[in-house]
Order: sequence, then C-alpha cells, then structure tokens
Amino acid sequence: MTKVVFDVSVSLDGFLAGPDATLEQPLGAGGEELHEWLLATRGFRERHGLEGGDAGPDSDLVDEHVRATGATIMGRRMFSGGEGPWEEDPNARGWWGDDPPFHHSVFVLTHHAREPLVMGGGTTFTFVTDGVEAALAGAREAAGGKNVAIGGGANVIQQFLQAGLVDEFQLHVAPVLLGAGVPLFDGPPGRVERTRLIGSPAAVHLRYAVAGSR
Repeated sequence: MTKVVFDVSVSLDGFLAGPDATLEQPLGAGGEELHEWLLATRGFRERHGLEGGDAGPDSDLVDEHVRATGATIMGRRMFSGGEGPWEEDPNARGWWGDDPPFHHSVFVLTHHAREPLVMGGGTTFTFVTDGVEAALAGAREAAGGKNVAIGGGANVIQQFLQAGLVDEFQLHVAPVLLGAGVPLFDGPPGRVERTRLIGSPAAVHLRYAVAGSR
C-alpha cells in the first residue's frame, strides 16, 4: 500500500538547513554537517556512482528508503534553489546533472508552468502548479504501489502535514546544533507515535506514524 512519507536529516535543535542559503551553499551555513552520516554510507555512495562507504545500520536505512520509494515530491527551492520565471533561473535543470539519483518520477511544486524534464536513468521531473493535492495525485499514480516521498524543503513538508496527507516520517538527528536556519516544523506535527528508534555513532534515526492522515 502506498504511504506518503518524508525522510530527512535534522539538527538537534530542529533545523532542516542552516541560515543564509545561496546557490553555492544551498543547505545554508553549517547545513552540510546534517548529512555527514548519509554521505559516509555505502548505500548513498553506490546510488551516486561512487565507490566505498560504510555498511551497517545507517546504510541499511538508506537502502530501505530507496527500495520503498516509487515517486518523489519536492518544492522549487529544493529542485533548483531558484524562483520566478524558469528562463531566469540559472539552475533550471536542477542540482543533479543529466543523470539524477532518483530513477523515478519527481513532481516539483512551482508557481511557474513548464514542460516535463526527462533526464537520464529513468528520472522525469514534472512541474505542478496546482498545489500539493494535485502533485500527490500524480505521484501516487506514478509510484506504482510504492511510497511517495516528500523530499522537501521544510515549507513543502509543512504543507503536507497541515493538509493531513503524511502517513509516516523518519528523522535522522545529527549531533549538530545550528542555532538558526530553516526549522523543520512550524508548530506541532499533529498526533504522532514513535514506531522505531535506531542509534549509530553518526546519528539517531526516529520513525513516527501520523494519526489521522488521509
């Protein structure tokens, strides 16, 4: 059964990214530290065509998420860091080059219409101007029974939570205090139940079910 999920790294003080994000530093000041646990895993490195990496619980969680995901939804900022008309976006083809690591359909929430962008490795970016429910309808169909992952950023995750559309989420809590930046939650995420806790030297991984999702 298809679930709507998000799976993100956060700081100890609840930030999804650091302050002062730019095209050169899209995760903001200190934001890359949130993902050090991920970058060291074999699962991540293999998916990005890199050698090496650590096996173990962190890598197993990466593999689990990849296997379960059939489509992804993200915001314009996560896709390119830009805003406004696409012809004015210096990063209009996204961050990931010609062979993005998704290998499935990705739906990008935007205020500016655009034809789908077909990339290598089975990734197609579809640009949705009709809001989160329209994006979710397309993603559910594309997912083929697998999960739909809400990739981010924080505003998109908050929209899905507020609409009651999230079934489950997983937080990878990095041992980092950012002090400022982009908070993951804009108020309580609703009634949730922790269903799993996995610890490693690099991060604590917490999974929650969301009550009352639709």
